[in-house]
Amino acid sequence: MAELSELSAKLSEIKSQITSNLATITSSKGVYEYRKTVMDSKEGKIGSLMREMGKIPKELKADYGKMVNEIKNWAQDKFDAMDAEFKAREMKARYDKEAIDVTLPEKRQKKGNLHPNTQVRNQIVDIFGSMGFQIYEGNEIETDYYNFTALNIPQDHPARDMQDTFYLSPEFLLRTQTSAGQIHVMEAQQPPIKIISPGKVFRSDDDATHSPMFSQMEGLVVDKGITLCDLQGMLDVFVKKIFGEETSTRLRPSYFPFTEPSVEVDVSCFQCGGKGCKLCKGTGWIEVLGAGVVNKKVLDGCGIDSNVYSGLAFGIGIDRIAMLKYGINNIKLLFESDLRVLGQIDD
Repeated sequence: MAELSELSAKLSEIKSQITSNLATITSSKGVYEYRKTVMDSKEGKIGSLMREMGKIPKELKADYGKMVNEIKNWAQDKFDAMDAEFKAREMKARYDKEAIDVTLPEKRQKKGNLHPNTQVRNQIVDIFGSMGFQIYEGNEIETDYYNFTALNIPQDHPARDMQDTFYLSPEFLLRTQTSAGQIHVMEAQQPPIKIISPGKVFRSDDDATHSPMFSQMEGLVVDKGITLCDLQGMLDVFVKKIFGEETSTRLRPSYFPFTEPSVEVDVSCFQCGGKGCKLCKGTGWIEVLGAGVVNKKVLDGCGIDSNVYSGLAFGIGIDRIAMLKYGINNIKLLFESDLRVLGQIDD
């Protein structure tokens, strides 16, 4: 640019454009974006003027630089002032929006509570803990030997089909019962043994009362002179504490490969008192668990002399107890975490 008068006219035009455009900006973000179009050293209207310095005659360079710096400082001050003004407004608007009205009623926080399965598990652990039982936490991934063979369920036994097992390999599987824990315990220690083994088990079964994953608790007692009478007496105490003092038990013959004799344990209906209702299907009784005297083959296989010691074992479905206790008719409600359901259950 050969003449400073031409530069002066151009700078006046740039000032006029900046002033006009700033009047249309409504936010600090707009100021930031417009500042780039004006001040950027490569593409900005003022920034690009400095790149033309090389075209200016030597004797005019000082005056040219002075004039460009003056408009640059003027524009910078304009942008800074407007940016500060918008940021102050935006901060005030944010404060107004986030202000707490102390005159409003307080928001009540809902009280949380444990899941029904956890509540029932804790209750069962406390009940049997008061009887002197210790807790054994077994493995969710078991070998075929501990889950079946050691429990007197050989390869060709139909009970394997009943379990609908999830196999991970020919040797390893997701346990179908916590009964596998009793084998580990009996192999590791000699009687007296008194343990419960709670945990998750897995079977390929899915309907309103069954789930592919559910919670179970195995109980095992091994000592001298253990009989079926000890089992019923112990379970009588258990059901009274879970379902109420008026509840009683009865034993019905059944079959499990790892117990002999085996029984199904029913409780008198705690809803109708045994008169017959929808819950007990008019019978006055509700099936709750399976149990029996430990099979001699199982004891001998674990290195325990079955001529000296005897034992009892029982398996409790924690989910089933929770459904009965809290009136839940679909096991899926226990796994969907619906707060409308869970919020009603708090012991």
